[in-house]
Amino acid sequence: MERKQQTWSVLALACAVAMFAACDKAETRETAKLNVRLTDAPGNYDAVYVDVQGVEIHTEEGGWASMVPIVPGVYNLLDFRNGIDTLLCTAELPAGQVSQMRLVLGDDNSVVVDGQTLPLTTPSAQQSGLKFNVHQALEPNGSYNLWIDFDVARSIVATGSGAYNLKPVIRTFTELTDGRIKGYVEPVSANPVVYVFNETDTASAIPDDSGMFLFCGMPEGTYTLTVEPDEASGLAVYERTGVPVAFGITSDLGTITLIAEAE
Repeated sequence: MERKQQTWSVLALACAVAMFAACDKAETRETAKLNVRLTDAPGNYDAVYVDVQGVEIHTEEGGWASMVPIVPGVYNLLDFRNGIDTLLCTAELPAGQVSQMRLVLGDDNSVVVDGQTLPLTTPSAQQSGLKFNVHQALEPNGSYNLWIDFDVARSIVATGSGAYNLKPVIRTFTELTDGRIKGYVEPVSANPVVYVFNETDTASAIPDDSGMFLFCGMPEGTYTLTVEPDEASGLAVYERTGVPVAFGITSDLGTITLIAEAE
């Protein structure tokens, strides 16, 4: 009987030590702050409404976790172009490597085409969340911004029946990917779309009413830029090669004037 009591005493002591060690580890676990912001590479639509209901993040230390608080609601992606964004959520996360993110959408998604509002269908395989890769190391006590960039022009697919599906093409970037390309296009009446691309990265932008366009979060490298006017304008596609992008620097291309197509 005495030996049994001693055994239980040893087990109780071991459990107490383990619980203390676990609590001590939890209390001293290092964290970092992450802000998630929404921006857009737009397409030629009147509006694109996306019903954002949740953001989940995957870290090597903690696995999947919901980011709270979040600002849920229906967002018009076309409100966030040429450097404009909005804060979706912010959270304290375990320090370490962020590998993936999931954007959870509601049912109230739609697109406005020529003044007509049409439902934007999300494929059933993505209804549990739009998952995409993120490569960001969170250092202890650090504070980071991460942008979710929808490429609307490639994310919305028109079906033969006149319906539209949402098949998101998304890229993410942080302050560590901070190359920028800006410029102006004229005439704006040609409804131009601007593209930049190289072997690994592609992005698009639609100039604002003044003709200004801005690409943010571009990885370092050399890009080709094209400007594609509306076919009805009779203007030619513009192309410029060898556009440099470097960290923290804005490549200003000045004003690009579109000219008539050669006959």
